[in-house]
Amino acid sequence: MESEITTNTGPDPAGTVRFSHYARRLLDRRPEWRTALAADMSTPFTRADMAAALAGDFPDKDRLHAALRVLRQRVMLRVIARDLAGLATLDEVVSTVTALAETTLRAALRHHARWLQQAFGAPLGAGGEPQELIVIGMGKLGGAELNVSSDIDLVFAFPEDGETTGPRVISNQEFFDKLGRQLIAAIGEPTDEGFVFRVDMRLRPYGDPGPLTCSFAFLEQYLLSQGREWERYAWLKGRALTGARARDLEELVRPFVFRKYLDYDAYANMRGLHKQIRAEVTRRELHNDVKLGPGGIREVEFIAQVFQLIRGGRDRDLQTRSTRAALRLLGERGQLPQPVAAELQAAYAFLRRVEHRLQYRDDQQTQALPETATEQEALAQSMELPGYAVLLAELNGHRRVVTEHFESIFADSGPAETDPAYERIWREDAGPGESARLLADAGFEHPDRLVERLGQLRQSRVLRQLPANSRTRFEALIPLCLRAASATPQPTVAAERMLGLLEVISRRSAYLALLQEHSPLLPRLAQIVGASAWASDYLCRHPILLDELLDSRVLFAPPESGAWAEQLRRELASVEDDTERRMDVFRHFQHIQAFRLLAQDVTGQLTVERLADYLSALADLILCAALAECWDRMPARHLETPRFAVIAYGKLGGKELGYASDLDVVFLYDDPDEAAPERYARLAQRLIAWLTSMTGAGRLYEVDARLRPDGQSGLLVTSVASFERYQREKAWTWEHQALTRARFAAGDRTIGERFEAIRTAILRTPRPIGQLVADVNTMRDRMHEGHPNRSALFDLKHDAGGMVDIEFIVQCLVLAHSHAHPGLTRNLGNIALLRMAGELGLIPAELAGAVADAYRTYRRLQHRLRLDGHEHARVDPQSVAAERGQVQGLWRLVLRPQADPANDVRIGTPAPRTS
Repeated sequence: MESEITTNTGPDPAGTVRFSHYARRLLDRRPEWRTALAADMSTPFTRADMAAALAGDFPDKDRLHAALRVLRQRVMLRVIARDLAGLATLDEVVSTVTALAETTLRAALRHHARWLQQAFGAPLGAGGEPQELIVIGMGKLGGAELNVSSDIDLVFAFPEDGETTGPRVISNQEFFDKLGRQLIAAIGEPTDEGFVFRVDMRLRPYGDPGPLTCSFAFLEQYLLSQGREWERYAWLKGRALTGARARDLEELVRPFVFRKYLDYDAYANMRGLHKQIRAEVTRRELHNDVKLGPGGIREVEFIAQVFQLIRGGRDRDLQTRSTRAALRLLGERGQLPQPVAAELQAAYAFLRRVEHRLQYRDDQQTQALPETATEQEALAQSMELPGYAVLLAELNGHRRVVTEHFESIFADSGPAETDPAYERIWREDAGPGESARLLADAGFEHPDRLVERLGQLRQSRVLRQLPANSRTRFEALIPLCLRAASATPQPTVAAERMLGLLEVISRRSAYLALLQEHSPLLPRLAQIVGASAWASDYLCRHPILLDELLDSRVLFAPPESGAWAEQLRRELASVEDDTERRMDVFRHFQHIQAFRLLAQDVTGQLTVERLADYLSALADLILCAALAECWDRMPARHLETPRFAVIAYGKLGGKELGYASDLDVVFLYDDPDEAAPERYARLAQRLIAWLTSMTGAGRLYEVDARLRPDGQSGLLVTSVASFERYQREKAWTWEHQALTRARFAAGDRTIGERFEAIRTAILRTPRPIGQLVADVNTMRDRMHEGHPNRSALFDLKHDAGGMVDIEFIVQCLVLAHSHAHPGLTRNLGNIALLRMAGELGLIPAELAGAVADAYRTYRRLQHRLRLDGHEHARVDPQSVAAERGQVQGLWRLVLRPQADPANDVRIGTPAPRTS
């Protein structure tokens, strides 16, 4: 038997086109094209080539329609030849066919609109604005991935109702209906030259019974009130191909397709749609269909689309209409493991290549594998494989991979593994007494309390008012939450917090869907909320963070400031220049990073010191990025980069930031421009508003700028020269104490260097020791008065012998000795500076180490109490008696009032070393 095709070693249409009966028919009809094809097939058919073929005016529709069809034949002939010769990539093939569709649609629309206006005039809106027909490409046309013998799915819309200018006046609706019908005929009606593309209009509002064209207002109302879930998937790929109002259309459709929150309802909805398709495949015996059959093109598209629908509202990049681009992004974002994304991309490319060859054969819209041996061998050779068995093995390998990943992602959540006892407790099959006993046997402390809480939940208005689907999910989750809580150190505490979280998120079915679809994350959730009331409250305030629990590799990955900066930059680049949306990007980003740190914190992976370093670095990054955002939005900028800096004080300055810490900052500038003070004051106000404003995504930080020169009565921003003069001539001792923990955080690094030079010079200035001690004691007394403790517990921060005492000791040592020991001015933190003072002999080294250890213990205890939701960090005095005694001993040594003549020795000269 003569082979259907021959191996090609160069641009030889005679060898490669032999596979395609369609191409052969074209060349038999127009033999002169053989020479042209041989000469041209070394280069792709470009969009410009297509436009040139349709340039100029056509006198009538017959000549236009003929030109459109001849162009289609020429383009398809070259696409087939190049692809079968191995000269064209998949991207070239789908891009060329998409360009053909767009070019022919626009040319047909342009001419038919002109001819129609000759009879009816131009359509105008209510305000007299010209109106155009917006041709919307759906499906693979919208995704710019059209196959070679595809239908094109279209929807027709126009911006506004109105009427034409005459001579015969008709409504815009009538005008565009006429134009739409003519456009469909121009592209899809068969003639002696064939057709350009088959046209499918069934995706328009109400389908076939609906109007052929509709106004934007009609479309918006339909999507809001009538739009079904499958239409969300369809409109995900919707793309305006014509008209100047395409941007307006996108903004209209986007809220229908993409939710602002993470939409885990998409799993169940997509699963249901796929079941319908699988049933149709079975009914029509389409298992050998490379598009609709198991492991086919449609399943790859479903995988990409479900992640797009879930996350596209938050990540604009994922709103891409291209399946291939979506898969690549999902791999880069870590939403799909990179190997999985790569396997799906490879499978998709192979399946599409097979699909195209099936369609090259006879220009038929088919995805069915051939049944005869002759056709099978021809297909294998067109794929450059030695036989159909080899082709089938490779094809089935790809389909098997797709099926495995599809079923893994879309596996029906069904009833997750649980304990029948928890089902009985929730359904009240067991009475209160038996329920308490069952809970006690499972290790729950205070089981009666939990039984009562469950009873309250059953009767709650929250549960009664839930829609049926949400209530089913809610009730299915209760036993699972009890089971997850039972494995934590405090099961009842963990269970109560999980139940509270369920109540908070119950009105968002997507969050319930997330927990039900991914029930294995419940133990991780129980561990985190069981360990920390603050973490539980944080999740209740920001339930969108539940999504972070899905991937433990990301959740517990060591933070990297460089990766943080790149992620924030990428997320900002994906949103438009909308202030509120960009503010929300900052908030989501900060909340996510803080929650990841929180997860690592409560599971014991971070020390308090390391955590504070990360939280401080995160705040620095937010300040830098927010400052750039605010400057870009200044109405009158005289410089590309502001000569402005943010100086961090307090916890941020000392890199001891907590989850809920305020940012203590001072704003400096160094700019001779006469408008600089006013301009930078507005910049500082904008920055504070950017950080503190409450948006739908929450707040970033509270900001305290009262440590600036002259405090609240002073100017919000200060020139570097004025700051230096103030520090030398007017600042109080407590302001110099604050300076020991200050550092440059964001903005102009040159100003930061100048600030550090000023800070160092001020701290190294010799001081009268007696006055310094008196001033420090006075400020400490004021702080005691401002934070009274009337309880019998010891306040770790404010009581005598606590954290503030240690901080004041260190600050006093720095101010007293930096002139002789410059290293003390380094912003190293209290623990390191205490040890340095001990090594220098300024205080007994052993006592310095003990107080440093006490500070670490206090911070750890304070942090634990904060995580557990305590308002005050207070403990039994006896539990820290030894630490408190050490601190008070060092306080007496360093800060005993000057009336004691020995004081000059203790603070002014090195202490005697002890053996």
